[in-house]
Parts: sequence; C-alpha cells; structure tokens
Amino acid sequence: MKSKWTVQLGVAAVAAVMCFGGTGVLGQVVSPPPNPQLPPPAPLADVKYNYPWEIYGGLAYSHFDAGPNLMQGANLGGFDAQAIRFFSRRWGLGVDARGYYGTSGTTPNCGSCSGSGPNAGPIRGPFVSEHLFMGGAEYRLAMNEHVAIMLHGFAGGAYGYFDGALGGLPPSRFGFFANQLAFGSAYGGSIDLNRSPRLVFRISPDGTLTTYGNGTEEHFAISVGIVYRMGHQFKTK
Repeated sequence: MKSKWTVQLGVAAVAAVMCFGGTGVLGQVVSPPPNPQLPPPAPLADVKYNYPWEIYGGLAYSHFDAGPNLMQGANLGGFDAQAIRFFSRRWGLGVDARGYYGTSGTTPNCGSCSGSGPNAGPIRGPFVSEHLFMGGAEYRLAMNEHVAIMLHGFAGGAYGYFDGALGGLPPSRFGFFANQLAFGSAYGGSIDLNRSPRLVFRISPDGTLTTYGNGTEEHFAISVGIVYRMGHQFKTK
C-alpha cells in the first residue's frame, strides 16, 4: 500500500509540473516578460561642433549716435547676418553684414527758417540708417551639448545715411554727421543654445565702433536669431 501511494503521489507531481510549470492557469502558455523599452536617444547627444559652416540670421538692435552734438541717441532696429567657415571645433573665419534703421533726435532747429515751404517748422525725428560690411574671426571659448560661448571680432566698412528726411538741408544743421563711408567694426560674442546638432538659437551682444566724425564713435548692439550648421562633418580629436 505504501509503495502504491508513493507511485500515485509521483504521478500527481509530474502532472502538476506539466500543468503549471511553464504554463499558466488552465494550460495557457505564459510568455516571458518583454524586454524593457529603452529611452529614445537624447536630441542633443550628437552635438559635436564639427560642421564646417555656420549661417546666422537675426533681428538686431543698435543704440546709435547719428552726430557728434546730439544729446539723445537713436534706437535703431534691423538685421544681422553672418557666414562663418570653421577650420576646427574652435576657430573660424567669416563675414558679417548688418543694417540698422530708425529715427533720431536732432539739435534744436527751425527747419529752413524761411517761414514757408515744407521745411518751415522744426524738423524732429528724421530717418537715419547704418550698414556695416565686415570680415573677421570667431572663437568658441567653451562648449558642451547644450550651449556654446562664442567670441568674435569683425572689421570693415560702415555707411551712414543721415540726410534722407532733411529736405536737402545740410545734416550739420541738425547735429548729424554727413553721409559717408567710414571704418566700422564689431567686437563681442554670443551665447549659442543648441536645439539640435544643426539648429541653434543665438543671443549676440557686442559693441560697434565707427569713425564718421573726427574721433571714434562707440555704440551698443545686440541681435537674436537662428544659426544653421551645414556641410560635411570633419574629424575631431
């Protein structure tokens, strides 16, 4: 009897293993747990700073003095555009073109002082503009996958336009410089916030220097815009 019960218990154990070992309730096959889902790669993981070209375009602002005797500077808006060719992760050479447009205060005046005609009264807030065409260098001071700190220095020419709204009267009567092509330069930097390996949001403050008068005029400028990196990536160490 004892051996009989032993055989029956052994048969029952084998049946239990066949029913439940590797199967679910009622004989359903239990699948192994799926592989855990890996997180998608970070969007900035591939930022390497090894694209040879950076093209920048943005909206620009300049606090500008349109003449040597003006008490109030002009707040001008416009554009800033750059094309930089990088030869390493840090150094590049390129060109910069800027345009600033707006109105400026004048010295006290009576217009033509003739008492009649379109310029009989005082002229206030005439239109002025400035264009700069420069070349120079750009240097990456610090960089990681999120942000880069840039320094730049550009020099070239600046054209100031001051008499467009003066009705043919000399700009000096209103405290302005004469229309002219002069030396112009810009020195400063930028903060580049990477949005992808190629697309960047840039904030770029700097100072501009011009020589419309007998000395050097200093102005504050800033631009905000988009950088696009392009070209075949070069090898980096």
